[in-house]
Amino acid sequence: MSATSVRSWLSCRLKVFGDSHFGCVYSRPFLTSTNLQNVQENTDRRYVKYDDNIVETETEKFRVFEIPGLKRVQRERRTQQKKREYEAQPRFKQMLPDQDWTKVWPGPATFKWSVVPFPVRQGFIPKPTIAGGVPPGKYANTELIKIPNFLHLTPGHVQQHCQAIKKFCTPWPAGLESDQKCHKHFPLEVVTQDYCFSGSSIRDARARSATVQFKLSDLDLDYHARDKFIRLVGPRYNKNTDEVTLTADRCPLKKQNYDFIIYLLTALYHESWTVELWEKEKTLDDMEKYFWDLNASRKNILELLKHIHTIEKDLKLSPNVKALPYLPENLSEENLLALKEVKSYKEAVTDLFNEDETKENLKKYKEAVRTLLNIQTKMMSPS
Repeated sequence: MSATSVRSWLSCRLKVFGDSHFGCVYSRPFLTSTNLQNVQENTDRRYVKYDDNIVETETEKFRVFEIPGLKRVQRERRTQQKKREYEAQPRFKQMLPDQDWTKVWPGPATFKWSVVPFPVRQGFIPKPTIAGGVPPGKYANTELIKIPNFLHLTPGHVQQHCQAIKKFCTPWPAGLESDQKCHKHFPLEVVTQDYCFSGSSIRDARARSATVQFKLSDLDLDYHARDKFIRLVGPRYNKNTDEVTLTADRCPLKKQNYDFIIYLLTALYHESWTVELWEKEKTLDDMEKYFWDLNASRKNILELLKHIHTIEKDLKLSPNVKALPYLPENLSEENLLALKEVKSYKEAVTDLFNEDETKENLKKYKEAVRTLLNIQTKMMSPS
């Protein structure tokens, strides 16, 4: 290669690198974002002036800096076919009349309107003109969701629960087939309460109370002890049912209150049998009610029956014409008091004094006197 050729080649290389002193570089101007696509197509070509001639040379591919969001992308429009959405029917419309409810509602759950097959309404109507005054139905009813329900405790559920726990139960004890037998062997009835709620503590002050109920007739008491026991317990005794109810809640624990009631019952029983000195000074006028055996009525009736029997004996009347044919030959006090006519008269007089003078008591007293004295009335036929 001659010196002239080397000089020409070197001059050409300087012109390629853009030396303005040796030559001029011809290239395509830098394109904006509007024609980035054309830039990419022509980045592999470069034009250089060599010996007053424009020569096309092959160069390295130019890498274009792409700014995200500036490049236009043609999106194909896709026609979306709207599919008709299938709306499922509520479950209660698909349920059979004989479907097992225990499988539909197996346990405690919030009210679901789509499952319950019967109409339920709950809510407040501010004006009777709104919806005809009818409460809202079960659909989307928040009032039914707030309250608890017992749809999981139907007779079918209870039967299944009983069958599940039946294997853990023991046979019922023999001799307790009726309520009377249970009361005979277990005269005390203990009543307690337990409370379960959602809170920071499982303690509840109301659960400490205990109640013991029993019949006063189950206690071995005479009249004096029974009367004193009733006076000591006061309003805790129910005269109609003959039951005594003792309740305690002064102690912090339930067991302590129960023990206190048992102690109180023992103290009442022994105190009722105690006879004070001033109680012995009690007279007939101090009695709280009428006692036929302590009054003069008992003495008068016995003397009257004995006097009638003496008159019949003196007159030597036959048994068919006796005024009181029910009188025995032995007119002892025990025999006369054992007669049913005397007993009915005693009961009628006692009720008349201790209870109000009602028509029933007066009629009962009338019949007892007629039976005792054997008074017979004949119905007079109208003329």
